Amino acid sequence: MITRRKTLVVLSALALGATDVNAAMSEKDKTKAKADIDKMEGQILAKLYKIQPGAKKTVENAAGHATFSNFGVKIFFAGSGKGAGVAVGKGKRVYMKMFEVQAGLGIGVKKFSLVWVFDNASALDKFVNSGWEIGGQASATAKKGEKGEAYTGAMAVSPGVWLYQLAGDGLAVELTGKGTKYYKDDDLN
Repeated sequence: MITRRKTLVVLSALALGATDVNAAMSEKDKTKAKADIDKMEGQILAKLYKIQPGAKKTVENAAGHATFSNFGVKIFFAGSGKGAGVAVGKGKRVYMKMFEVQAGLGIGVKKFSLVWVFDNASALDKFVNSGWEIGGQASATAKKGEKGEAYTGAMAVSPGVWLYQLAGDGLAVELTGKGTKYYKDDDLN
């Protein structure tokens, strides 16, 4: 029996052409893919630091960070997105992927970048080794107090984990993560 959820997943996968493009990558292709992700990381961080100068010190002093470039498509009632990124901590780089499925009325294409900041090594380790799933929708701004101005423009998503979302030329006011999964890219690690 085909359920509404299965239909949504199939439509979303078709909308993005969700195939594992890394399945038969040569070592040369893997090296290029890693270099492209590394370059993207530098561009995303530079953009964040330009928009939110205090974020540079926050990222540098954190136990680790992760950057992702995401692309999403929404067609009528179904949407999906995918992206790639890298998590960095203690000099180690772990290449990752993300996939998103969403439901609700809409049409359009969205490209955005994410910078995850981890206050402690255990939060980074959990993100890298257990993946991360976001469901629902959240909207918030960093509060003053315990973390002070350091996280201005970031949203606390769990204890020790902060998230900046960049869209266009600025920080996004709202974070929407509808059925988003982050996981290791086994082909690049």
